[in-house]
Amino acid sequence: MSDSITGRRSLSETVFERIQRAIKSGAYAVDERLPTEHSLAAEFQVSRPIIRDALQRLRDQGLIYSRRGAGSFVREQGIREPLGFGQMANLSDLQHCYDFRLTIEPEAAAMAAHRRTPESLAKIKTALSLLRDATNRQSHRADADFMFHLSIAQASMNPYFVTAMQALEEHIAVGMRLHGLSLKSTQGGLKHVFVEHTGVFEAIRDGEAEAAQRLMHEHLMGSRKRLFPTEIMQ
Repeated sequence: MSDSITGRRSLSETVFERIQRAIKSGAYAVDERLPTEHSLAAEFQVSRPIIRDALQRLRDQGLIYSRRGAGSFVREQGIREPLGFGQMANLSDLQHCYDFRLTIEPEAAAMAAHRRTPESLAKIKTALSLLRDATNRQSHRADADFMFHLSIAQASMNPYFVTAMQALEEHIAVGMRLHGLSLKSTQGGLKHVFVEHTGVFEAIRDGEAEAAQRLMHEHLMGSRKRLFPTEIMQ
């Protein structure tokens, strides 16, 4: 992939994230028309093709919709808050969360191995670097852990995987915090899990879909077993 295409995607990602934050913060009302491509290009000091790429991503994620000849409008976001998930009430809920993650994250990792880009790999690698630094300090960063898993979903280029991970963020965070505590109390636990993360990243980087799927499944199963060592797994 040429540097020009990579640079364009990087700028498009920046514009997408800034408009996304504006929409979620309420800066735009529901059904309000976004500024024109020309105005957005001037505001962000980028070309109109970059703006079009960012707007397409916003459409793909259900944040905006378009009317032919009228422009882009903000979609109702109210249904995105609960997304069918209530508060995590007990350990059984956490087990169910792992069940769900085991069905989607290995598939997302396999898809990421097929569809990864230099930009998406860089985001996964950034999260991995944060995890490495924390591991070297004998610490665990739940935020970097979630960033790693979310970045893989994003690398799959499938917005459904991304939306599912974002909807589950608070639930996943509970498991990651508890898992981090268990790793810190286990000899070599943090280093072992960092090796697991590294293996998943390398498989995705090398385009090895089957390995990425298997390693992600093994990683999540290991995490679950460390939290629930006496659980009977089917």
